[in-house]
Amino acid sequence: MDSWRVAVLGGGGVGKTALAVQFTLNCFVGKTYDPTIEDAYRKQLVVDNRMCFVEVIDTAGQEEYATLRNQWVLEGQGFILVYSIASRSTFDRLEVFRQSMLRVKRQKPVFILVGNKCDKSYEREVTKDEGIALARSFGCLFMETSAKTAHNVELVFTNLVRALRTTQQMAGGMPNPRRPPEEKKQRKCVIL
Repeated sequence: MDSWRVAVLGGGGVGKTALAVQFTLNCFVGKTYDPTIEDAYRKQLVVDNRMCFVEVIDTAGQEEYATLRNQWVLEGQGFILVYSIASRSTFDRLEVFRQSMLRVKRQKPVFILVGNKCDKSYEREVTKDEGIALARSFGCLFMETSAKTAHNVELVFTNLVRALRTTQQMAGGMPNPRRPPEEKKQRKCVIL
């Protein structure tokens, strides 16, 4: 059984905790916003007929916790980079989190870009096309989710496990390969 540590990164109030709780406990925590410093959630699941264990590191998005970000990135094997579709400022701050991943990880980080709160389409400030374009420029997968309705939540984690397994296989099966950076390759974008 493979085991993965996934860090959920993004600005404050984007729904990182709600995504982690919806994925691991199948329930929605909402209404009141209580900033997280760090929490961990665990779930066992089957992806492509193989059992795996996912530990989700729920991180703080507030700038005052930026010094902890490098530690979360160092500990994570895969990442979910989250913004709220109802908040342009959370979308605009994504590059800060991506730069943290690029700076700390020795190899190209495996991550998915997630536009959360798609149930709030009436409050939308970021279009789906903008999310797709940003994911394409980052070279990663993109999905819109709703932690409230559970839309695409399980699929985000399933797709991330698949991407982590593929990266591990390409690296010769070693869990933490130490390879030199590769030439930039054109990556395909998966849009759901």
